Amino acid sequence: MSPASVEIHPEDILLEENQERMVIDPTSRDDPRFRELVKVLIDWVNDVLVGERIIVKQLEEDLYDGQVLQKLLEKLAGCKLNVAEVTQSEIAQKQKLQTALQAVQELLRPHGRALQWTVDTIHGKNLVAILHLLVALAMHFRAPIRLPEHVSVQVVVIRKREGLLHSSHVTEELTTTTEMMMGRFERDAFDTLFDHAPDKLSVVKKFADGVYLVLLMGLLEDYFVPLHNFYLTPDSFDQKVHNVSFAFELMLDGGLKKPKARPEDVVNLDLKSTLRVLYNLFTKYKHLE
Repeated sequence: MSPASVEIHPEDILLEENQERMVIDPTSRDDPRFRELVKVLIDWVNDVLVGERIIVKQLEEDLYDGQVLQKLLEKLAGCKLNVAEVTQSEIAQKQKLQTALQAVQELLRPHGRALQWTVDTIHGKNLVAILHLLVALAMHFRAPIRLPEHVSVQVVVIRKREGLLHSSHVTEELTTTTEMMMGRFERDAFDTLFDHAPDKLSVVKKFADGVYLVLLMGLLEDYFVPLHNFYLTPDSFDQKVHNVSFAFELMLDGGLKKPKARPEDVVNLDLKSTLRVLYNLFTKYKHLE
């Protein structure tokens, strides 16, 4: 085995021939961005499941048996999985996981890309696999959260070969940029505009806190927006998200379609997302004098 800077667990010794186990390097676990990612995902899961009286405290301990994942998926997708509610045995837990992960695959439709989780890795409490799964679900369902970008972890892979344990180190990329994770690879007029005039687009940053969007909707629809409904001088990310979300509600009330962009995209200064919102406004109100 390679020089052991890695703590050996009893389950490592019990590995079968050619079986492997992944362990996150302790220095990566202590990385602030990794810890933030874990916290954001735990808070999101708990927010989604608040009506189920489920409280997740530790991802690998609370998601491995499929129970929480089942409830999370049913809430997010508005479906009902055909699984037993209570599963005690390992076989029953893996059956529930298989059903849930199959539903996830049908939702995400990875188009030939290899999924970064399996029944065995989730049930084996592989935190990296669980994080990959939750990040994918959060992006697919456009969760109202802000995932830290460019989060990677060093992982120690322990494999049993010829009766001996061998270890190797690999880097696992958990998040990239918000735009890439949302799968926005299509080219459109906004991409062209962004390519040719990026210096002219700084004006859209003025809409990032949502104040101008709210006031603009009031002007376009000819009504006064009560100041207690939004933050006139927002000083936090959450307050800005509140403002943009409120502006989106006003747009829906005004007969516009629900914006494809997330409020978080606008607050995060995603220029193309902001341009798409503004273009929708222009399309509807361009005939106003």
